[in-house]
Amino acid sequence: MDLKDDIVSDQKFKPLEDMSYEEALQELEELVKTLESGENDLKKTLLYFERGQALASFCISLLDKAELKVEEIMQENNDAS
Repeated sequence: MDLKDDIVSDQKFKPLEDMSYEEALQELEELVKTLESGENDLKKTLLYFERGQALASFCISLLDKAELKVEEIMQENNDAS
């Protein structure tokens, strides 16, 4: 049994691929508050930090995709002019 198996039994995380940007950002904000409280044991702190890193990367990825989409739309509009 690894670290995640130990802790995830009492903390279920929704798979990233099933989350919207807003859901991921909200969870990330909640995790940051939890981590800043300093009231968790080391195992939970590490798990929450790892989850926070995954959420941050996921949000950045979604923002990058949205930015590319906006650039494509703007380019299409410029080409049509």
